[in-house]
Amino acid sequence: MAKRSHPRRGSMAFSPRKRSNRQFGRVKSWNQDDSGDIRVQGFVGWKAGMTHVLLRDTNPNSNSAGQEIRKPATVIEIPPLKILGVRGYGEGSYGLQTLGEVWWDCDQIKENFPELFRRVPKRNEHDIDAHKSQLMEADICEVRLIVATNPNSLSSIPSKTPEIMEMGLCGGKISTQLEWSFEKLGSELEMDSVFEVGSQVDVIGITKGYGWQGVIRRFGGKLQSHKNSKKIRQHGNMGDFGTGYVRKTIRQGGQTGYHQRTEFNKRVLKISNPEEDEITPSGGVLHYGEGKNSYVLIEGSVPGPAKRLVRFRDAVRPKKKSYPVEITYVSTASKQGA
Repeated sequence: MAKRSHPRRGSMAFSPRKRSNRQFGRVKSWNQDDSGDIRVQGFVGWKAGMTHVLLRDTNPNSNSAGQEIRKPATVIEIPPLKILGVRGYGEGSYGLQTLGEVWWDCDQIKENFPELFRRVPKRNEHDIDAHKSQLMEADICEVRLIVATNPNSLSSIPSKTPEIMEMGLCGGKISTQLEWSFEKLGSELEMDSVFEVGSQVDVIGITKGYGWQGVIRRFGGKLQSHKNSKKIRQHGNMGDFGTGYVRKTIRQGGQTGYHQRTEFNKRVLKISNPEEDEITPSGGVLHYGEGKNSYVLIEGSVPGPAKRLVRFRDAVRPKKKSYPVEITYVSTASKQGA
């Protein structure tokens, strides 16, 4: 019998496969865009579920050019974000280093957003004007906004605790970015002012967790034959005797899922308001309910289960060619199996 090629199963590119520290991902890098217009480079939303759309293929090189094609799409609810502060970074010996930050007035936060006041760091004295002058005089190479989510506007999310995170800025000079950011303190940020329909974004999320699983489920290994009397759902051996320990490259059981993953170059198909265009299917979105805020349709799938917080950013390695989006139909049929 000929020898069958059987490569080693399971990718080690995501080691260590440990649980994420929190339920939303961390953006480790932002795309440096030198365009003239100042704009925010990211946004967040809650994954509701999936549906399908019919859109016209605008790629002239495609075999289905000009025809209607069916595409899966992910529905993500995107309530506005609240801008709380501005943070400046400078080049240090070990990478970026915080040089200063300006926060919105604590009294206004406590008066207007009492649920957010507990999440904001307590500051006995915070002279806003002095901190603004400090940032303007510092040698800053990157400016980021400090924003907070608004889960109170969603009826399907059990946790009503706002999350605080950073968003990158691009365009213009550093001094112009700081002045623009100071004017935006305390205001709300909508997704339609950040991304456009047809743009490419990277989606960062935490995958669905499955707890502790064996090596067969975790890495897709092969079951042992019936001639092996010791074990079936395990590997043949754990390495050589001479090493004296089990190498880290040996696939073993452990935590499966609940890892941070990034989906690159996902296309924004639609950004709409439910008052203008209804997206919730009959009977509500499965495992989510009804959406009351604005929503975005992302082509394809997105990491994580329903009700999971996902983050968007500018594509760090976008495709060279992008084609306009022409949606002709968005399915609102029942997803309850009826």
